[in-house]
Amino acid sequence: MKYLCTANEKGSVAQLNRASDYGSEGYRFESCRNHSKAKIYRSHEHTMEGLVAQLNRASDYGSEGYRFESCRDHTKRLKLTSFNLFFFPSSFPTKKPMKRICDFISGNMALIVLAAAVAALIFPTPLASVEMKTINPLLGVIMFGMGLTLDTGDFRAVLSRPKEILIGCAAQFLIMPGIAWLLVKTLALPQGAALGIILVGCCPGGTASNVITYLAKGDIALSVGMTATSTLLAPLLTPLLIWLLAGTFVEIDITGMILSIIYIVITPIIAGIIVQKRAPEFTRRATAYLPAFSSVTIAFVVAIIVSHTADKLLTSGISILAAVVLHNLLGLTLGYTIARLMGLPHSKRTAISIEVGMQNSGLASSLAATHFAAHPLAAVPGAIFSVWHNISGAIAAKYFSKKK
Repeated sequence: MKYLCTANEKGSVAQLNRASDYGSEGYRFESCRNHSKAKIYRSHEHTMEGLVAQLNRASDYGSEGYRFESCRDHTKRLKLTSFNLFFFPSSFPTKKPMKRICDFISGNMALIVLAAAVAALIFPTPLASVEMKTINPLLGVIMFGMGLTLDTGDFRAVLSRPKEILIGCAAQFLIMPGIAWLLVKTLALPQGAALGIILVGCCPGGTASNVITYLAKGDIALSVGMTATSTLLAPLLTPLLIWLLAGTFVEIDITGMILSIIYIVITPIIAGIIVQKRAPEFTRRATAYLPAFSSVTIAFVVAIIVSHTADKLLTSGISILAAVVLHNLLGLTLGYTIARLMGLPHSKRTAISIEVGMQNSGLASSLAATHFAAHPLAAVPGAIFSVWHNISGAIAAKYFSKKK
């Protein structure tokens, strides 16, 4: 098999992943940093003859390069030049209207979620009739999408770098719960809000952290590995930490929370992985629209929570917002600092910083709605965090990408 690409001295590389992930139609290309030469992996006896790459928008992957996917019903090869990645000449296929809409939604997730929150705050009545427990299956759908995007390579990355994963996960489950406890004690928040801050702090890393890490030019494999590991640890560590930090002022059902996390998070992820392996063609088509679908779902979850707590938000929203912003910013800062003290390079510090600072806040809101219905404010910090950490994440990505 011949190389179809070259890499510049900065190390931008097109990496050919195995065709079986995407069915028999072809291959997927992704830009990959920190390599000195192009890598091409072969799958079965496929050759490159007749395969066609379809260009996805570069902004999905930042300025480092582009992603290509095989596309049926084309006969010409395609050419792209991006950071010295050269392919055979052809013409660019026109992006479908639905794909353009989805790209717009996923590219403006923070603004869409913010708009949904503001609309629900001003006009709470339409969604107030939707039960809070509705957010559980909605979050499950998002986790199912996460399962569709995971593969065995992500888990091999965990085993290949245990030290870094251990540092990152230890920081995840020590820094954020610790900051939450300090904020609760320092800011004298209402009991429901205090519980909500602790719930956010004890949850695993959020899936959006992987995208932010890419934009920040961080170590993507480390970010994905940390997200997967912290998510798998969540059924045990999240209820235990919540019990330790909030058990003094609310009753904690540890067993019930373990089962809830398995139901809401673990089971959908496993289902997504199974579907990915059994139906690769469906997975290939679905993953193109998953970011937009997840963005709309998160916006809907946030709107439901805000509509149910609109009156309380208007009276205590400023203090909760301050706590959420401090929680996130301190997590980003301390995550980077600890990684630096451990002697890790900048790309790994960036990944750990973002992974620590960005939480699965949807899970926090779901646990609040399921187990702490007597404290309606407990779901609010998770909803606010869902909006804020996407804004701060974009700012952090821009800063880290320019930092050496």
